[in-house]
Amino acid sequence: MWKRIQQMLSPRSFRFKVILTTVICIVIPTIITLYFYSYYTKDALKEQAILNANRELKLAGEYVTKIFDDMLYAANFVQLDSEINMILKENAKIENINEYVPEDDYQDYMEHSKVIKTIENITLLGEKSYVTILLKNGKHYTNYSTWEYNPENLFNESWFKELEDSYGYETIWIGSQPTVFKSDQKLHPYQISVARTLRDSNFEIYGYVIVTLLEDKINQAFKSMPGGTEMMLVDSGNQIISHPDNSRIGEASPYISQLSEKSFPNIIKILNQDYLYSNHKIPYNGWELVSIAQYNHSISKLNSIFNKVFIAQVISFIIFILLLTYLLQTITKPLVRLGNVVERVQSGNLKVRSQIRTKDEIGRLAHSFDSMLDRINEMIREITETQIRKRKAEFAMLQAQINPHFLFNVLNSIRMKVMRKGDYESAEMISSLSKLLRMTIDKDKGMIPFKDEVEIVEDFVKIMNMRQKEQVELVVNVSPTAHMEEFPRFILQPIIENSIIHGLNQGTGTITLEAYVRGNDFIINVEDNGQGMDEETLSYVNQQLTVKTDIVNVSNKKGFSSLGLSNVYERMRMTFGEAFTMKITSVEGKGTKILMLISRGGNSSNV
Repeated sequence: MWKRIQQMLSPRSFRFKVILTTVICIVIPTIITLYFYSYYTKDALKEQAILNANRELKLAGEYVTKIFDDMLYAANFVQLDSEINMILKENAKIENINEYVPEDDYQDYMEHSKVIKTIENITLLGEKSYVTILLKNGKHYTNYSTWEYNPENLFNESWFKELEDSYGYETIWIGSQPTVFKSDQKLHPYQISVARTLRDSNFEIYGYVIVTLLEDKINQAFKSMPGGTEMMLVDSGNQIISHPDNSRIGEASPYISQLSEKSFPNIIKILNQDYLYSNHKIPYNGWELVSIAQYNHSISKLNSIFNKVFIAQVISFIIFILLLTYLLQTITKPLVRLGNVVERVQSGNLKVRSQIRTKDEIGRLAHSFDSMLDRINEMIREITETQIRKRKAEFAMLQAQINPHFLFNVLNSIRMKVMRKGDYESAEMISSLSKLLRMTIDKDKGMIPFKDEVEIVEDFVKIMNMRQKEQVELVVNVSPTAHMEEFPRFILQPIIENSIIHGLNQGTGTITLEAYVRGNDFIINVEDNGQGMDEETLSYVNQQLTVKTDIVNVSNKKGFSSLGLSNVYERMRMTFGEAFTMKITSVEGKGTKILMLISRGGNSSNV
């Protein structure tokens, strides 16, 4: 895959690669971000839809709970009001209410009015409810007329036996039943009731309180729910108690089977469509409010917001890509121009220039490229001139080569004639001079075996001994390994020359040449037993080692000794760099010692 991408990019321009890479680096993270945004937003939409449904259900639950609180308050008030309790207990003692004749009609009327007034007062707040106080002997008090409903019929209700069997002050809630009040039966077909017993100090039942509310007072809260939402009140057995559709009351909840198959909290499937399921427990009676809402309808607003945000992001992304492409083309335009200049230079046109003078890196690169072309043209001119001079020098050199060969042949002929006459000492001196002269003229040999360098020194000492009256003894102690080391030529000769002229003062003496290899170091030691140097002179000589000399003009000086120790040091440093060290020690009256060390890596040995 990566190779295929490289093949696609390889023939393209740098600008195309930059734009494509930038777009890829933006598009891929954007697509991934939008994917995760969409993925996690779906869960967030579900959670938000559930929260909205629960919030709406909670508001409806508070409304229903408030209605039930008012009903329960009315039922409990009768038991808690001591004055009403006393009246009711007195009337409950009458065994046969039909044969009872009150001694004081006015007193009975006032008591009856007080009870009725109390019932009306406790039902003023909240929704209209029907309150029935039914005594054990059949006497009753109501806030409705007996034409609407005869309270004594309550003794025949199926739930009345459950009320009598209730324990203590327990309350019995009666689910939806057909409305018994004649004036409301047509418009309000169902009612919901709460009942409790009235008990004396011995917990004996002497009467009953029944508070009834029309069912549609409860489902009014359901009608205010958003479209596509179905809400109902069900009992503990999942029987529908209240529903906007009266025909559904009394039926079992149709969503029991779907609740056991929930794949996501509060999400159920009905006919392959997702629905939000929410429930809210009602205190006191174990009933609960249930809402069923189409999921797509619940999240329609949130989904609309998400789609708008998504479209805005896509549009802004496209605008950004176009703007980025334009800016990249503008930025890379100088590079394209520079590339065209390079192609023209490659074709042989060295006079073309980019003329890019921006202050960024591309401008500096173009300026350097133009300067490089100027320098190339200058170098071509210089090389052309150098070649012309070189040809002239080659002609001169070819002519000059005749003279050294003629000189060597003449010297060799002289040596042979001297030897025939028996002057072997002069013949040897001529031979040594011929070797030195040949080594001096041979420019091709920069590095020679150390063994050849030792031979040059030996020949040089022989010539010097013939020139001066006093003889100098050269003691050579070089190991076989040291003989094989590569060494710059004419390095030892200036040192030996200084020892003869300055150290021994051209008198008799001994010069010791010692060379060996120890570990990673090549060590050379030249020592004489001459007059030595005082500390001031020694310090000056060591200082002069680092002073650069004009090696080019050395050949104009007379004698080999004109190279000097500083030249030796500089040549060795140029050849071996930091690996070369040179140390001069001297004791006045005892001699001078010059130590040279060439380190070839690793740990240097101690000398």
